[in-house]
Amino acid sequence: MNNPDIASLQRLGVGVDPLNAGLATEDSSGAGKSSGYIHIRIQQRNGRKTLTTVQGLPPELDAKRLLKAFRKVFACNGTVVTDEDLGEVIQLQGDHRMKSRDFLVSEGICKKDQVKIHGF
Repeated sequence: MNNPDIASLQRLGVGVDPLNAGLATEDSSGAGKSSGYIHIRIQQRNGRKTLTTVQGLPPELDAKRLLKAFRKVFACNGTVVTDEDLGEVIQLQGDHRMKSRDFLVSEGICKKDQVKIHGF
């Protein structure tokens, strides 16, 4: 019964949530950011309406000033939502995933490989 393989398998499942196992190692800041990536997602609203969300921005950036620049450049409306887990999330009306990534890279806020685009 002292087989080391069986003992390691028994310890493996104790206290580990398989759905959140990877999140515990990636999220060390507690602000919902994983490894310094900026996540840009799209959400479907009613019919053809969409919502673009930008999250994981560095805390030293002023989200309201960045939103103002997004709104001016993309000619859309938007808001900043504060979430307990994710921190400040910028929401833009419409599909602005590629444009927002290009804007962040061109302004020197992040590098192209630090942005992850999700959706469709």
